[in-house]
Amino acid sequence: QVQLVESGGDLVQPGGSLRLSCAASGGSLTRFYATAWYRQAPGNQRELVAGTTSDGTTKYGSSVKGRFTFTRENAKNMLVLQMNSLKQDDTAVYYCTAGQSILRPDYWGQGTQVTVSS
Repeated sequence: QVQLVESGGDLVQPGGSLRLSCAASGGSLTRFYATAWYRQAPGNQRELVAGTTSDGTTKYGSSVKGRFTFTRENAKNMLVLQMNSLKQDDTAVYYCTAGQSILRPDYWGQGTQVTVSS
């Protein structure tokens, strides 16, 4: 059973940057075809932030494209989400996922809170 644990969430001012990490234990991320980051803001549904597949395809949500970078670090068994030029609308709980599909993950982390506020 794979466990995913996110870290790096914090309070940051608009325009700032954060680096989220997702450490996997109990198994290798290379088992999974797809890994992704989702987020959920209060009162909103979860939305896909970015997803990548083992064939090298990476997709970003339209609201984060050009600002966020998703890296899958297989050697460290870790996922990283670099977030730049943060906006208040980026405030949410961020979750990492793994599975055979970006849109239907099999495993979820517990989430890490990102708050963008002045």
